Amino acid sequence: MSRIGKSPVAIPAKVKVAVIGSRVSVEGPKGKLELALPRHTAAAVDSSSVKISRTGETAEAKSMHGLARALVANMVKGVSDGFQKKLEIQGVGFKAAVQGSVVNLALGYSHPVNYTIPQGIKVTVEENTKLTIDGADKEMVGRVAAEIRSYYPPEPYKGKGVRYAGEKVERKEGKTVQ
Repeated sequence: MSRIGKSPVAIPAKVKVAVIGSRVSVEGPKGKLELALPRHTAAAVDSSSVKISRTGETAEAKSMHGLARALVANMVKGVSDGFQKKLEIQGVGFKAAVQGSVVNLALGYSHPVNYTIPQGIKVTVEENTKLTIDGADKEMVGRVAAEIRSYYPPEPYKGKGVRYAGEKVERKEGKTVQ
């Protein structure tokens, strides 16, 4: 048995889980998520937990067992508590602002960078340089944060750019005159 796959996923009081065939839908105060289970896996709902099982003993079935359990656990946590990523912008004149469903980023280019916020994600900006990305879907929150960071990743010489909160950027020494 997969160590991760065999442990059941506890369902909080505010969350409803339904399994129809190979699809799992989870609904809670933060939203509703659906998932098509990976191959070789099946789900069953008890009164207070979800159990994931596998159909075979192949290496692929064993790896999909743990994956399916982790995905369902992330869905349950997402609809009950939500997920959050924080970004920091560093650099002279670098800033961000949310205008409707678009994040407007001034990152030192000759033009502003506009990023359209996907459905189900909430982006807030504090002090023009601190972005907070909230949502129920862990994968979507991480993807939005990575896409915003990819517009200007932190560079090693001056440290300018968009970075995750708490991310350490190893600085390099510049050229020396001889």
